[in-house]
Amino acid sequence: VQGAVAVDHATGLSWTIDANIGGFPCTWQEAFAQITELNRAQHGGHDDWRLPNRNELRSLVSYEEKNPALPAGHPFLNVFLGWYWSSTTAAINPAYAWALHLEGARMFYGRKDQESLFWPVRGTGNGLLSATGQQQCFDAKGRRIECAATGQDGGLRLGSPWPLPRFSMRDDVVHDHLTNLFWCKHADLTGEPVDWQQALERVARWGRTRERDNICWRLPTINELVSLVDCAACLPALPAGHPFTGVQPIYWTATTSFFETDWAWGLYLDKGACGVGHKPGKTFYVWPVGWLR
Repeated sequence: VQGAVAVDHATGLSWTIDANIGGFPCTWQEAFAQITELNRAQHGGHDDWRLPNRNELRSLVSYEEKNPALPAGHPFLNVFLGWYWSSTTAAINPAYAWALHLEGARMFYGRKDQESLFWPVRGTGNGLLSATGQQQCFDAKGRRIECAATGQDGGLRLGSPWPLPRFSMRDDVVHDHLTNLFWCKHADLTGEPVDWQQALERVARWGRTRERDNICWRLPTINELVSLVDCAACLPALPAGHPFTGVQPIYWTATTSFFETDWAWGLYLDKGACGVGHKPGKTFYVWPVGWLR
């Protein structure tokens, strides 16, 4: 903690200690305008505050906490158990932008003319967060605009750039060079929605038949699955030219929801949203991830 600023040593980003510095919910455009005023006033001695992009905002989350879903012992004040804006537009409808709900860590999109809080960030980080993939900017009505001086994710494009090529293939296995994770080319192990326990068991059983790969297979965590998301894309929210087949709209992860432990996190891959599913429900699909032994 440095005065009005807290440095996150996990990412190298700096955040305002006051998690509700605006005082009241505001529209997406009003959030950018209020951050401009903070910079004019040199809040905390700095004039480079900005609205965090989707990946930066998610980096604050602890999936073992709730009310708020922030790391235990965090130094922040006035944390609101509601929605916080990111600077990232929702590709599925550019009149919407991504927001994080701090009660339990859901990531979904809200209409830009609706009201949420904002939490300013500064710095470029330590290189551990990747870029979101967004490269264009949009106004509150979803119309494409020039990015200069907007402060939007599509203009700043902060985060580690994706490698080119991002993916390479070996037989039916895809290597993601951004994360060094391995994914099944066919993104539907079960061929139908299953419950959470079935998802864990099917991946474990299937993995035992794949020892020749020299890869350990399992159900991905929420962060691993989200790492595939391209915020410039939807239906599915995967990078252009991806090699995957059989892509389904929603997948289980191995991450239990700490808010309700009989629920688990899932990725809505058609949109890129992070939500939860009731573990006994046969509602989500299965996509194994692996790492080299």
